Amino acid sequence: MKMNRRHVVLKHLSDPDDDFVQALPAERLLMIWDLTSEIWSLLDPEHVQRRLQRNVVSLTRQQG
Repeated sequence: MKMNRRHVVLKHLSDPDDDFVQALPAERLLMIWDLTSEIWSLLDPEHVQRRLQRNVVSLTRQQG
């Protein structure tokens, strides 16, 4: 397949996306921390955080 060098189109983004998030600094730091801990858990099994167990149930009966 030959490249057509006679037809050149210059494209521009009308509104470039700089990935800015409208959030408080603490919220932005929390987003980065979640990504960082996920990457560390992939690299080193010692850094895996335990998740909450979803199969544990506690039953209480009312008196009377």
